[in-house]
Amino acid sequence: MNEILTRCGYRCDLCLAYRPNVEANPANPEIVTDGWHQYFGFRIPAEQIVCDGCLAEAPRLIDQSCPVRPCVMERGLRTCAECPDYACAKLAERLVVYEQVAARGAQPIPEEDRQRFIRPYENRKRLEDLRG
Repeated sequence: MNEILTRCGYRCDLCLAYRPNVEANPANPEIVTDGWHQYFGFRIPAEQIVCDGCLAEAPRLIDQSCPVRPCVMERGLRTCAECPDYACAKLAERLVVYEQVAARGAQPIPEEDRQRFIRPYENRKRLEDLRG
């Protein structure tokens, strides 16, 4: 699957909740609900986990209250990286940096967990790379 970047810089193609990934592996929702809880502190019931990605027309989204998607769309941008107000408060609450996630835990993060639960959402570097 090609890289699919969301408005805030997350990677749908790597996300276990992304619809094509759930269809390919129906166990993903149960896996990801536990991973999100462990590393980000929230839990969504597995039966509610499937996402079309925020680039889709009328998508089913995990985060219906995301402030970033409507903002980027209203401004006519593809991602926050194009915004003159980068990194605003709306984006700041959605920024994920591996080192910060790792610092919150008492144990080192296994590489498999980093790849499954953190890498899809490590958006600060992606957005900064896009900004040049």
